[in-house]
Amino acid sequence: MKLLTPLRLLAALSLAGASLFAQAADVTIAYQTTVDPAKVAQADGAYEKATNAKIDWRKFDNGADIIAAIASGDVQIGYLGSSPLTAAITRKVPVQTFLVATQIGGAEALVVRDGSGINGPQDLIGKKVAVPFVSTGHYSLLAALKHWNIDPSKVTILNLAPPAIIAAWKRGDIDATYVWDPALGVAKENGKVLITSGELAKFGAPTFDAWIVRKDFAEKHPEIVSTFAKVTLDAYAAYRKDPQAWLADKGNVDKLVKLSGAKASDIPLLLQGNVYPLAADQVTLLGAPTIKAVTDTAAFLKEQGKVDAVLPDYAPYVSAKFIPH
Repeated sequence: MKLLTPLRLLAALSLAGASLFAQAADVTIAYQTTVDPAKVAQADGAYEKATNAKIDWRKFDNGADIIAAIASGDVQIGYLGSSPLTAAITRKVPVQTFLVATQIGGAEALVVRDGSGINGPQDLIGKKVAVPFVSTGHYSLLAALKHWNIDPSKVTILNLAPPAIIAAWKRGDIDATYVWDPALGVAKENGKVLITSGELAKFGAPTFDAWIVRKDFAEKHPEIVSTFAKVTLDAYAAYRKDPQAWLADKGNVDKLVKLSGAKASDIPLLLQGNVYPLAADQVTLLGAPTIKAVTDTAAFLKEQGKVDAVLPDYAPYVSAKFIPH
């Protein structure tokens, strides 16, 4: 065995350290299993190419966990729904909303199990409904119950992450769930949709998904954030230019299946169930509409006892400055 001299040992350690440093991610990005056209860009490595940054993509099952990771500094950019986003900024987590990813329609819904005895909203009383707490699904479930004049305390609402919802549904442990794919697709196999988030939006409870960034990271690396926004918006534009041709490309669908877990046959309906705002829409959305939606969501969450107070102004947490003009 050849022994290293102190100088050689130091050089070897320096080299190892440099190698580890080179492999470290420049940015850690949290994503979820939602179906959206930008998943193709993610699968293709388009974000890495455009930003020239090393990206550590981490999959999360819900927004609450993403907020915890962002608050701790483990994650710099994250994808989450309007309800966990609102809860986070109401607690003054230092983030900015820089892109409205999706205006949610039919891609989130309340599904009731066949044979559960739930034929209409009032039949939910006394039944077990699973939903990830502090998610857009949770917000929508509570908004639906309010719309139907049902006291939430008369429904057994269970806090389960989507993988646990799938397992509970397959075992027959729950009667209904308000969720997104792939759990939504599993529930629909032997259940019926009672209401979608798109329908709820018409009743005054809109929900959306957004990309957020830690303020300190955005200040140090604005070019990464703006390039990230551009790649996402280019993916949306490619889809919206001709949705049928986009869906006819099997490669696109395969990439969505891989990153979302949804079934290929469900992809067209899920994409059509949401709106993916283009750059021109973003400039408008990332102003009064999003600020109002977050403020209204905060008021609702406070009413439900999910947050302690509503901030006087949510504008500092929303910014259109990273949108390409």
